[in-house]
Formats: sequence, structure tokens, C-alpha cells
Amino acid sequence: MKKILIGIAVFICAAVAWFFQDIREVHALYLYANAFKAENIDNNFRSFYQQYPSLKIAPSAETYELPKKQVAEALPKQYIYDKENREISEWMQRTHTTGMAIMKDGQLIYENYFRGNTEDSQAIIMSVSKSMASMLIGVALEEGKIESIEDPVIKYVPSLAGSAYDNGVTIKHVLQMSSGVRWDEDYGNLDSDLVRSVVATLLGSLDDFSATMVREHEPGSYNRYASIDTQVLGMIIREATGKSYQDYFNEKLWSKLGAEHDAYLMLDAVGEPLVYGGVNITLRDMVRFGQLYINEGKNFQNQSLVNAQWIKQSTIPLGDHVQPGLDNPQSDSGFGYGYQWWIPMNPDDDYAAIGIYGQFIYINPKRGIVIAKTSAYPNYTVDGGWMNHESLIAFQQIAEFLDDGDKTVETKGQNQVLEQAVKTVEEATNPELSSATH
Repeated sequence: MKKILIGIAVFICAAVAWFFQDIREVHALYLYANAFKAENIDNNFRSFYQQYPSLKIAPSAETYELPKKQVAEALPKQYIYDKENREISEWMQRTHTTGMAIMKDGQLIYENYFRGNTEDSQAIIMSVSKSMASMLIGVALEEGKIESIEDPVIKYVPSLAGSAYDNGVTIKHVLQMSSGVRWDEDYGNLDSDLVRSVVATLLGSLDDFSATMVREHEPGSYNRYASIDTQVLGMIIREATGKSYQDYFNEKLWSKLGAEHDAYLMLDAVGEPLVYGGVNITLRDMVRFGQLYINEGKNFQNQSLVNAQWIKQSTIPLGDHVQPGLDNPQSDSGFGYGYQWWIPMNPDDDYAAIGIYGQFIYINPKRGIVIAKTSAYPNYTVDGGWMNHESLIAFQQIAEFLDDGDKTVETKGQNQVLEQAVKTVEEATNPELSSATH
């Protein structure tokens, strides 16, 4: 009888624990769903770091004061997309731009804020965070902490043995979003892998969650965007360097960038950073990071933070499966992909860090252009791929406009400037793009 009572008690305790865990997961999903509603999204995107566990990274001892220059026209009035002239101002409003800044040849020529954001707003940059992780992989490689990106993942993170990241998955595969992991990056599906990872962030460990991943494709054969790949890069950085991700982020990047403001790294429930999308910084500091890449890895003090070779290697598509083009059977994206950097469908030696709901750092080295844009685009789950594509088209035409010596629209003839991009745009518009980027 005693054993029966003990058994019943154990069963009841297990049922209660299961019930409360289930309730916590439902609550986490409720918070997730409400965070991106149109009436909440503007404020949430500048306050997530205050709402959830986050770690503050102090700014540089010396600030990189961005030189400013007044120009007659910092933006064209129009751009061409889908064979029609569209207004730049309408695009900025329609995509719920909360801030945009432009650097040309090392000088800040445009800066503006909208929808309640200011120069002090700490905006969550979502997957733009991934490109920062890419830089840190390059630093660890340069320091010899990582011997080669051809090394297997489990050489550095043995806890992932038996998961999708075992048996032939290299660091390079993970950098290129080609690990072969089975993954659904659907932000609108509450049962997707991405949303389940958010629940894991709120309730548990992303390390543990990463270890549950299973394989779908042969590593290196198919480009499928999977945010969990970047989380694994963070684990590699931590284990290879012997330092926490946040300490390495601070030591190798934030303390040397000349940042004006704090950075905030969002954390999972056990205190590990959300490497794949949890950085919160100001617009100007986004520009500073972009300018670091324009300067081939050198900061404002001419100190090399990451070598130029890594910057070049990481921002081009290396391999058939990461080439841009809607007809690429080895990719689920119309864009190309580098090492955690996006390549436009019709590249102009340019590349971009892209985060969901409209976060961008667009870099065009040959034209000396950096464009940073934060947004709170509430329809992202409906047509986010199209919005990303259109935004890159707009950035390319802004860069072309600014690279032309004569900025007087009346004398240059704006349509002539814009029509130069028509041929590269016409073949790039296709409904398949709607799932291209995240």
C-alpha cells in the first residue's frame, strides 16, 4: 500500500510539473505573438533589452566621433522597383523605418529617426547580430584559437556529438548556413523551429536546444537559412577561446569600435547570449560597425580588429549552393550568402547584414557607402522576403546616386540615374522570393 501511495505521489508531482511547464510554454508563446503586433512593435523593438534578461556591454573608452558633411541631396527622391518609379519617402514610411543613417567616404551625410526612436534608442538588430558573430570567428581564426574553418564543429563543441552538427559538419558549413540541419525559420508559425528556439531562450538553454537538432541535408550541399547555425558559432567561439561570448564580443569588438553607447546582449534563461539575434545597439553604432568593414577591418585609430582577408572571404558567395539567383536548386534563397552576410541578387560588389522586420547594415565598398536602417515592419511574416529585396534595391540605387558627382536632380535627370538599374531589377522580381530571407 505504501509503494502504491508513493507511486501515486510521484505521478501527481510529475503531472503537476508537466502542467506548469506547459503553462510556461503557452505563456512564452503568448509573449512572442504579442511582441510583434503592429500596436506593440515600435516600442518593443527599442525596449526588448529592458523587458528580458540582457547584459550591458559598456562603450569604448574613446568614442569614434563620426565626421559629418552637409550635402545638397543625401537621398534620391525615387528609385525603380518592379519596373516602376517609387518614392523613397513612401518606401521608408511603408517599411516602418525607425531610423536611417548613411556614411559616404567616412562622413555621415544623413541621419534621421522616426516612430518614436531617437539617436539614443537601443534598437534590437535581430539577425544583423549574426554578422558580428562572423567577425568574431575571423578574429578567433586569426589568433589561432580556431585552427581552420574546415575543422569539424565537434572538435570545439563536443557536447554537440550525436546531433545534426556531428559527422562531417565543419565551421565553414555553419558559417554558410549549409550545415544540413532540419530547420523551419517561420516567424509566423508558433510551432516552427525558430519559435521553439525563442521559447527555449525564455525558459531554458539554447545550448541544450542546439544539441537536439537533427539532419536533413548533406553538409555543404544546400543553403538553408537556420538561425540555430549562428547559435552554434557562438558556442564555437566560447569553447575555442576559453572566454564567454560576451567577453570576447567586448574585448575584440565593442571596446575597440569607438562605440558611442552601450550594447545590450539578450540572454537565455541560463545566462548565455542570444548570439543569433540578441544584440541591441544604436543606429550610429550600427554605422560604426559597417564602417569597420569599409576600412578593411581597421577602426578609427587605424588598429586592425579583423584582417582584410577575412572580410573579403566572408562577404562573397563561395560555392554553387550559396550563389545568388532564384534558379539555384541548391538554395532556398534568391540572395547569395557569405559567412553570415547576405549578397544581393544582382551584386554591385556589395553585401548586407539583414535582420527580421527590417534591420539592415548595407555596405558598398567600391562606392564608400554604409547605410544602416532600423525598422519595425509589422507585416514581415506576410511579405518580409519582398521587403528585404526591395530595400536592397533601394540601397543600391541610393549608393549609385551618391557615387555620382552631380547630386542636382534637375540637371542630372533623375530618371537617367534610376534607369541604369532597370535591367538588373527586371529579372530579379519573382514571387518565389517571398521566403528568401530572414
